[in-house]
Amino acid sequence: MSEAIGELANSKPSRLAKSNTRKVAKKAAVKSTGESGEKPKRVVLAYSGGLDTSVILKWLQDEYQCEVVTFTADIGQGEEVEPARKKALAMGIKKEHIFIEDLREEFVRDFVFPMFRANTVYEGEYLLGTSIARPLIAKQLISIARKTGADAISHGATGKGNDQVRFELGAYALMPNVKIIAPWREWDLLSREKLLAYADKNKIPVDFKKRVVGKRGGGAPYSMDANLLHISYEGGILEDPNYEPEESMWRITASPEKAPNKPEYIELSYAKGDIVAINGKKLSPAKVLTELNRVGGKHGIGRLDMVENRYVGMKSRGCYETPGGTIMLRAHRAIESITMDREVLSLKDDLMPRYGRMIYNGYWFSPERELLQSLIDQSQATVNGTVKLKLYKGTVMCVGRESKTDSLFDQTISTFDDDGGAYNQADAGGFIKLNALRLRIAANKAAGRKKK
Repeated sequence: MSEAIGELANSKPSRLAKSNTRKVAKKAAVKSTGESGEKPKRVVLAYSGGLDTSVILKWLQDEYQCEVVTFTADIGQGEEVEPARKKALAMGIKKEHIFIEDLREEFVRDFVFPMFRANTVYEGEYLLGTSIARPLIAKQLISIARKTGADAISHGATGKGNDQVRFELGAYALMPNVKIIAPWREWDLLSREKLLAYADKNKIPVDFKKRVVGKRGGGAPYSMDANLLHISYEGGILEDPNYEPEESMWRITASPEKAPNKPEYIELSYAKGDIVAINGKKLSPAKVLTELNRVGGKHGIGRLDMVENRYVGMKSRGCYETPGGTIMLRAHRAIESITMDREVLSLKDDLMPRYGRMIYNGYWFSPERELLQSLIDQSQATVNGTVKLKLYKGTVMCVGRESKTDSLFDQTISTFDDDGGAYNQADAGGFIKLNALRLRIAANKAAGRKKK
């Protein structure tokens, strides 16, 4: 689940909590300077231009007296990223130290597609929309740090969530000695009111609009995080796991009740486990996901409301919209069903939960994830063909699958009609007896014990 990077839940810490926070902050501040005891001279900040990262930018300048390099990623969050450039310039960042990068194609091609080759879900439901974006951001932070000669990176993830782990594990895997500054583990700006007061005091240019959603709403009713794969909602009114979110919360999916009354059919073409065309039209990875989001959202596909187990130990409630990903998961399993050997498919299914935990917990760049990925990718060599899907009021149904080159489905054998001797049904008796041998031995042994 994503934590509130852009919007924060309202919270007012007690005096004891504030005191403890200051103690932790002193320790954390020392730790952030690194083993040498020297404060970083140049820091690359993952910068959205929103309230929290704008406050972090100013805080880094004041607390660490360091030069800040900003990095803003376009991973399909649906917001303009260029305003971040103007805000960074207004806060004194050098033009050459402002990086805004369009990572949508790389995100889908090198992260989303490889993950979906494994049919990955976390705890049976979550399609890892936030989790899979974090290693890409960590990768770019380190790349920019090297390019600009920075000796530290900084992020806006909170000290309670998974993102801090994902960012930092990724960073350490790519640059073992990098310094990492996590303001949420150091400062005492632990509420929205304090952040706004800090921004006002320091004349930080932030466009912050309070949203009111529903009867319970007031201020910020929930936190939202988006990319090309999904939108997540958490915190605020959603912290009550028994509270049903209002319809107005959902941004990219129609309510299934209000979705079109007529089903829509689409055909997806696969090459080595990845979608390469929709309805016969070849598309790039990012455009594939964009189109599936559009058509899936139109038909109310991909909503999820769940309670998950965070890596840091707590349970957390999150709501997700993943229309394109939901379609991709169903379609990929369908094409594998006719092109993949039974035992290979079974092995993949056994390994998938562990692979999913690796991604959720932040181990994308770990040797174990890379080892599993090579196995998964090898299994996709024969996953070629087309899948026909029916989309209707929140459901995705596979109504056809075909592979002219790699199908293992042999109709002459599987038919209920006369197969002309392709399959000798008499062979089944011996097969059954051999497989029943251990069961018969155990039954005889049990019967003997009862007699005694």
